[in-house]
Amino acid sequence: MKKKNKYNVAVMGATGAVGERFLSILEERDFPIDELRLLASERSEGRKIAFKGMEYAVRVLSEDSFRDIDIVLASAGASRSREFLPHAVKAGAVCIDNSSAFRMDKAVPLIVPEVNPGAVEPHSGIIANPNCSTIQTVLPLCAIHRAAGLKRIVVSTYQSVSGAGQGNILEMQGQVMKLSRKDSHYRVGEHAIPEKEIVKFSHQIAYNLIPQIDVFLENHYTREEMKMVKETRKILGIPDLAITATCVRVPVYYAHSESVNVQTDRKITREEATGILRSFPGITVMDDPGSSLYPMPIEAEGRDDVFVGRIREDESVENGINLWVVADNLRKGAALNAIQIAEHLIADR
Repeated sequence: MKKKNKYNVAVMGATGAVGERFLSILEERDFPIDELRLLASERSEGRKIAFKGMEYAVRVLSEDSFRDIDIVLASAGASRSREFLPHAVKAGAVCIDNSSAFRMDKAVPLIVPEVNPGAVEPHSGIIANPNCSTIQTVLPLCAIHRAAGLKRIVVSTYQSVSGAGQGNILEMQGQVMKLSRKDSHYRVGEHAIPEKEIVKFSHQIAYNLIPQIDVFLENHYTREEMKMVKETRKILGIPDLAITATCVRVPVYYAHSESVNVQTDRKITREEATGILRSFPGITVMDDPGSSLYPMPIEAEGRDDVFVGRIREDESVENGINLWVVADNLRKGAALNAIQIAEHLIADR
């Protein structure tokens, strides 16, 4: 990318949950923007969005939306990325895509800046932002891998509804409000939502857990689980890494949590693992069992780091370490990571 003082930036999906975070983080980090172009579907055309004290009108996303644009931050879904990003590249833009459209394309870098910034180049105009749950997993995994090697990973996720989009947030909010108006004394069956009122999720999410994120595949894993497996291997550069995942949707608005079990090539103690994680960029260790200090979604919300706690040796297996990992899925898990990639592209190196 040609070095400039300021850049023309387009945000695809500007009115969505991640699009809103793009704009707030660009403003927070004072990204050097000359022209800002907000793009969304026809139903959002003309909507005004404030940015740095000015109002910008949303434009309809089209093939001709990218003239004179330097950087595209895309979060409009995989189908729209596949349709429109080639036109952006043809117009000369570099696209950082938050969808799943290009993540496993061998020609497209899949980047977490703290982990594999060197993989950004060469690119062909598109750089993929990983899945939200993958991003927060690979930071501690990378830290441990560099110190002791990775042998096997077992990940169980507890993913907030915001990871499924704005409509899913509203559906859970509506269910919670409806159920909270009932008698607070719990009786079996009284906390059920009628099936006809469940639209976005496969089951009621309020006061419930759903062990299915995305569709099931022939191997009985969900597509979300296999995303984590394949993306982790690609980002860490370990194509044969033994890793398995179970992904669960939980009734939390923002921030994903994960239980990560790591088996290493070389034994590391809890104390060594803690030191390794503390020294890794982008990680904050919160781990004081005596004071009930550990990461929780309510505290990670709105913050940039990946938080790690409950660090302990796995007594059931040789060279095992257990971690509890929490991060804001709309910030580090999506918008922040994409903007960090953009910052890496424009930095003096």
